[in-house]
Amino acid sequence: MKQIFIIAAVCISTVASAQIGKRFPSERKEVIDPVTGTKLLFLTSTPAGDSKIYQTHNQWTSDGEWLIFRSNRARNEALAVNEKTGDIVQVTEGGYTGMLNVARKTMKLYFLRSSQRDTVRRTAGDTTRRRNPIPLQIVEVDLAKVFADSKAGKMKTANNYQRVCGTIPLDLEGGGDMALDGDEEWAYFRVGKNAAAKHLAAGTKPADNFGPRNMGAGPTGIAAMNVFTGEIKYVVSVPFQIGHIQTNPWVAGEIVFCWETGGKSPQRTWTVMRDGTGLRPLYPESEYEWVTHEAVIGKDEVAIAIMGHRKIGGVDTTGTAVGGANPGQDPAWGPSGTREKPTGLAIVNLRTRETIIAGQTKSGSGLWHVSGSPDGRWAVGDDFTRNIYLIDRNTGEMLLLSTGHKPTAGDHPHPTMSPDGTKIQIQSAMLSADGRSMNICIIPVPEAWLKRTYK
Repeated sequence: MKQIFIIAAVCISTVASAQIGKRFPSERKEVIDPVTGTKLLFLTSTPAGDSKIYQTHNQWTSDGEWLIFRSNRARNEALAVNEKTGDIVQVTEGGYTGMLNVARKTMKLYFLRSSQRDTVRRTAGDTTRRRNPIPLQIVEVDLAKVFADSKAGKMKTANNYQRVCGTIPLDLEGGGDMALDGDEEWAYFRVGKNAAAKHLAAGTKPADNFGPRNMGAGPTGIAAMNVFTGEIKYVVSVPFQIGHIQTNPWVAGEIVFCWETGGKSPQRTWTVMRDGTGLRPLYPESEYEWVTHEAVIGKDEVAIAIMGHRKIGGVDTTGTAVGGANPGQDPAWGPSGTREKPTGLAIVNLRTRETIIAGQTKSGSGLWHVSGSPDGRWAVGDDFTRNIYLIDRNTGEMLLLSTGHKPTAGDHPHPTMSPDGTKIQIQSAMLSADGRSMNICIIPVPEAWLKRTYK
């Protein structure tokens, strides 16, 4: 039967409000934390649906002056805010998908984008609407040009600032997480189930879903694109669902990723090299350990959270899921996540494979999303109630740095330490009247701590 296709385009706005380089007034505001007395710097302060990049990725531009974030000020676009002036500038046009990747060596931004407008097809005699498969492209933005022309009020069309690095072949089923390599020549992306199965080692049985969220089944894989030539290389296939691909910014070709189940994984953290060698668990865990939110923090180190959020002998008084700000209480997750075993913010050495516990809260959920300074001085984490804790790794001292960021917030704080180790970026609902809408916030490491010297 002859097929009839009906195409429905999802239009990309070309009005001024969607243009790259559009400027927004400063919302920069200093606020004193009501409990700790810490001076907080809110770079955005109105309810516009702001959110930071995930803590596995870089946040600051290479000149250290701008932070890249997402906001409904320009829906489905990326924005930048200047830490000193508070100026806000739209830095993409045409949308993006997945993770934003801010280069550390150059003033560049990389992300995934559909290569054409979305389409819907319908066959004759069939009322079912099906999406046409659309290949993804990796796009580069020249941030220096955007900032300069935006400040001068002389913006050109978007293609003067955005460059297509290459197109991911449809048969790879690329998408999801993306990460820029330490050499900033390659970008890694997730490969779909059918494509990954072709590269899975003979005799490897794909994993089934794990846990009550029915996630984690495989196989999936990782592939790479050269951002200068568009060349594609296959990296590795694994029998489970890959999540949170990240790289070591200080070691070219080193990748860290996770087995994503939406909660406890049989083996959460993994590492592999760009050529597919060295695939192994990063931190081998037992069924009693709930490992999550790994983040590369230095040349040889990865921070992880070993959760201690569940009661010993029972998940809660009712045996049911708590939900909301306190996930993971469902009994179907198994025996992990209690403090019957050591828990806390752990640091794993990629070379020696040794692990230390840097710190843990005395009660409550324990530290959840974690980060640290590249120089090895500090570690930082949040908890279920959105408190932010700073740890001096030399002394073991832990400081409640900031609180009041509202458990009702639309997302978690996701603290990320700055490259120079002097401040922490979070997303916070502290200023929101509805208790949900978040803003971009900077928390300084206390001056007294920065001045510390050690024998």
